[in-house]
Amino acid sequence: MSVPLSPTTRSTLTRKKDRAARDRAALHGVLDEALVCHVGLVLHGSPVVLPTGYGRDGDTLYFHGSTGSGNLRAAANRVDVCVTVTILDGIVYARSLNNHSMNYRSAVIHGRARPVTGAAEKLHGLRVVSDHLAPGSWEHAREPNAKEMASVSVLALDLAEASVKIRSGEPIDEPEDLEHGTAWAGVLPIHTTFGAPAPASYVPEGTPIPAHVAEREPAVSREPVR
Repeated sequence: MSVPLSPTTRSTLTRKKDRAARDRAALHGVLDEALVCHVGLVLHGSPVVLPTGYGRDGDTLYFHGSTGSGNLRAAANRVDVCVTVTILDGIVYARSLNNHSMNYRSAVIHGRARPVTGAAEKLHGLRVVSDHLAPGSWEHAREPNAKEMASVSVLALDLAEASVKIRSGEPIDEPEDLEHGTAWAGVLPIHTTFGAPAPASYVPEGTPIPAHVAEREPAVSREPVR
C-alpha cells in the first residue's frame, strides 16, 4: 500500500508542481539510489552546505562526520537543517535554448537532526551509512574501535518533512519551434556505473577482489511515482 508524503509549507513545491512525487516510496527510491547528500544549515550567520555520505533506515536518515566538524556540531544542536539529494538522469536538448533542461530525481528534507549518543544506535547508524556506500564491507573489514567511535559524530534526521521532484521524458518545445525549427532535439541519458576495482598498493598481488566489490552494481530504485 502506498504511503503519501504529508507536505508542509516548507516542503510544498512552488514551481513545476506537476513534477512533484507524492508517494513516500518515491522519496525512499531517490535516497536509496543516490550516494551523496548535501546538508545545509546556517553557521555563524552564514549559510553552509556540506556534501556527505548517508544511509537510510526506514524513515530515518543517518549521516556522520568528525567530532571536530563545526558544521556537524551546529547540526547536532537541533537547529534547522535542509538535506538535498539529486540524481541526474539526462541532459534534455530542445530546439530552443530556453527549453533545454535536465531529467532528474531530487529530494529535499527539512528538519532538526538529533545527535546519536547511545552506543548501540551509533554503531547501527554507522553500519547503515556503510551498507549504503559500501555494501558488504561491514562483514568484510574491521569494525570501528573505541577510539574511532569516539572521534566520529552520528546524526539522525526524521524523513517526516520532505518533498520529491522528478522530471522525465523528452523536451517540451514551443509550437513554432515544432513547426519551423530544424535543430536536433532529444535526451542524452546519464548513467552511474562502477569501473574496475583498483587494489591498494599494499595489497599483495594475487589477492582476490571480494565479491561485494567486484560484483557491485548501481542501485536502481523502483519506477518513481509521477
